[in-house]
Amino acid sequence: MRWFGGGAPGGLPVVPVGARVIWSKPALWAVGNWSSRHVRTADDGNKRLAVLGPCSADETELARALAVSDLATVAGAWAGSYTVVRTDERGAVEVVTDAAGACPVYTVNAPGGVMWGSSSLALSSLTGRSVDTDWLASYLLDKQAPAPDRSAWAGVTPVPAGHRLALSASGTVSLSPWWSPGKRRLDEARQTVRRALDEGVRVRVAGVPSSTDLAGMDSTTLTVLAARYGPIIGMTAYPSGVGEGGDLHYARALTIPGVTKTLFPLEARHLPFTPVDEPLPATDQPAPSAAVWAMFSAQLRAVAAEGAVGHLTGDGGDNLFLPSPTHLVDLARRGRLLRVIRDAQDWARLRRLSAGPLVWAALRGDTHRIARPWLVRPAWLVAPVPAPFRADGGANAVLTAAIRNVTRAAYADVQLADSLGIELHNPYFDGAVLDAVVSAPAWERFSARRYKPLLVDACGDLLPEEHRRRATKGVFAGDFHRGLRINLRRVLDLAGGRLAALGLIDPAPLRATVHAAALGAETIWASLLPTLGAEAWLEAVENAPVIEWTTQAQAGAR
Repeated sequence: MRWFGGGAPGGLPVVPVGARVIWSKPALWAVGNWSSRHVRTADDGNKRLAVLGPCSADETELARALAVSDLATVAGAWAGSYTVVRTDERGAVEVVTDAAGACPVYTVNAPGGVMWGSSSLALSSLTGRSVDTDWLASYLLDKQAPAPDRSAWAGVTPVPAGHRLALSASGTVSLSPWWSPGKRRLDEARQTVRRALDEGVRVRVAGVPSSTDLAGMDSTTLTVLAARYGPIIGMTAYPSGVGEGGDLHYARALTIPGVTKTLFPLEARHLPFTPVDEPLPATDQPAPSAAVWAMFSAQLRAVAAEGAVGHLTGDGGDNLFLPSPTHLVDLARRGRLLRVIRDAQDWARLRRLSAGPLVWAALRGDTHRIARPWLVRPAWLVAPVPAPFRADGGANAVLTAAIRNVTRAAYADVQLADSLGIELHNPYFDGAVLDAVVSAPAWERFSARRYKPLLVDACGDLLPEEHRRRATKGVFAGDFHRGLRINLRRVLDLAGGRLAALGLIDPAPLRATVHAAALGAETIWASLLPTLGAEAWLEAVENAPVIEWTTQAQAGAR
């Protein structure tokens, strides 16, 4: 697993065994197979700066960032997905987290002082490696909004996205926000979205053998952008034996230079919950792809066999460009009641719902009711759950909180890909992209009559007309029913395992739900999949080796 971290000034000079020490006093290290493109440093003799992750900044910009007083404002404007670290001549440390949270950072109070790093699992070895059952209970209730001030590990605390962590030479530790949504005209926001996506893709694929998913509008847009900077392998997954329609149709309709198309037929061995020879790797928290590890790992091995080093996904596109109508609250606060009623009616008609509850929620400022009306407590969850976090402040606050929760979870998928030697990239989760999207008025980003209008208006000219008109995407719910049916005994064993032993769930209603889903009954997958994924995750971390630590001298610090 690739991760990085460091210590506070004056702390115990220890580093993980096998780490490459980037600098010492205090230490900054990187663990795993890091490309030189993703670990870049600058040094002016007094200050040192490191950028970890794909980033658009060139050497001149890195040198400038060494000297500026407000590091976060300068570094936060770069495209990509990265963390910035700077130390001064006294050893004080600044760590700047990205606005979207796609590059998580955590801290622990270790026996030798404060330590920080990009993996909560790795840092948990300093605090007894105990799962935070309160966090896990909140995850089982709502995987999209688990307790934001906790990690999956007791004693390991997340640094909030869009914040600056400061570790002073006197031993103080402080956090301060550096990012907040700005405002742009709609046409300017569109241009900024286009530029942020284009630059974010470029820094990942230029000169690097890369592949993309080639399926819906989000992944197809990234494929077209990537092809501007080098040959790209576009992979389309489809049900084996189905030779027409769906994503296959749109993938075939895309004909541009630089894209080599390849197909990935989904067979019985790729069904959800199917065991594979490669055990599920341990990650910081339950990975979104845990239930589909058989398919996910096979697809990544397939692109690696084609020569790809990095793989781009369209994850995040739906979250950014296809939001629920929380903008109704913003409109109501501005007194635009006719627009509230019109948009609520359009949305309700599309979803076959009543518009009344939407209008009433908008008038009360209840963004949560609008965004998550389907959320219910699973029947099998018996543990008490900490008071859930509810974003307030309108559509931008809801979208930002949602993106940050999804990105932290998506990082676990990045760790899964790392275990297979593939760099997994999610450009839609870049901080610069989030900043561009939320800068546009929320009601201008929404439409029940157009599919993803902000993305289409920003990048649609790159796509054929047929793709711009597309308003659907592939649905694989049938695969989950079938996967449960074929692997029923294994899944039932999961249902009575570690979560039950921790006192978090009652296996009986969970097993009843699994049985019903295997028979094809309508299923709330948003509740069932996180539970089964969490059980598989607990098994994986139980079997994973514990991170060991050594002194900097033994690690070869410079």
